[in-house]
Amino acid sequence: MIQLSLEFQLEKPQLPLEYERLMVSFLKAASRNYSEDMFERLYNKEHSIIKSFTFSTYLPGAVFKGDTIFLRDNRFKVFFTDADMGQIIEWFNAFQLMRYKQYPVSGNSMKLISIRSNNRKDIVDDEIIVKMQSPLIVRRHDSVTNKDIYYTYADEGFSKALCENVEIFIQKMEIGVDTEGLSIEPVKARKVVVNCFGRKVDANLGIYKLRGNCELLNILYQAGMGARRSEGHGKFEILL
Repeated sequence: MIQLSLEFQLEKPQLPLEYERLMVSFLKAASRNYSEDMFERLYNKEHSIIKSFTFSTYLPGAVFKGDTIFLRDNRFKVFFTDADMGQIIEWFNAFQLMRYKQYPVSGNSMKLISIRSNNRKDIVDDEIIVKMQSPLIVRRHDSVTNKDIYYTYADEGFSKALCENVEIFIQKMEIGVDTEGLSIEPVKARKVVVNCFGRKVDANLGIYKLRGNCELLNILYQAGMGARRSEGHGKFEILL
């Protein structure tokens, strides 16, 4: 398994509050710059495939003021993974083509200056302790009201709703892996409110116990779990 570590340099040490929206815009630009086929496959709403990647962002010394995040220096990192090994090679090549190119940020600019590929060990246990590196969004759609319900770790049905999110993802990916027995249990969790393209939703950070078969856990390790994974949510690292 591979994780890509991307380092960006900013003209000014600040980012917009909805930096995930900025990163999605960058990913779209990188995929289109690499090949129109890759962009169409991932981002054309008419026939795009289910996305199998996720990312988290490290913002050194971040201070949140209004609609702006002020950083300690003018660099930040993004950690990117993809459950599709062929696709992550495409992403690596796409990112290489974006190196040192100025990318506009509202009243600012950034450029990708470093790309590193790191190997990750496979999960060999059916129970692991994980720490969320980006907020976990657990969502259930109510077909009667046509509204989304967002769950936090303290809500009844949190684990069941997450399992439903994972089952839908696995089905759409057409992966023959068993989701039976998957569960999540908060260990040291906390609720956060995140901005998702102009909408505030409840999400979860902290430490959790995950149970499930190894093959499934390895897929989630690379693809993330929950909703809005490809927008920088649901990525975790293993503590134990």
